[in-house]
Amino acid sequence: MTLYYHVLVYPEGDTLEIDAPVSFNQIMDMNGRTLQLPLRTEKMLVYRVYKVSTKEERGEVIKFYHLELVTGAELFALAGKTFPG
Repeated sequence: MTLYYHVLVYPEGDTLEIDAPVSFNQIMDMNGRTLQLPLRTEKMLVYRVYKVSTKEERGEVIKFYHLELVTGAELFALAGKTFPG
């Protein structure tokens, strides 16, 4: 029997186990929930999955989804607004 785990890795090094796999380039909030585009507001912390790695050991497979923080200008674009600058 093999157990499968899915783990988000935040830029600060914190981790969060999630229930289901996510896609490369997926946009997520700070609680690990996927976000629908366009965003309702640009006033939130948003992360993007930029790397996926797998660790396989006897009896378990762990998928790590490494996140990067979305920048201000890109955040405005995801919300359908113009960056004021």
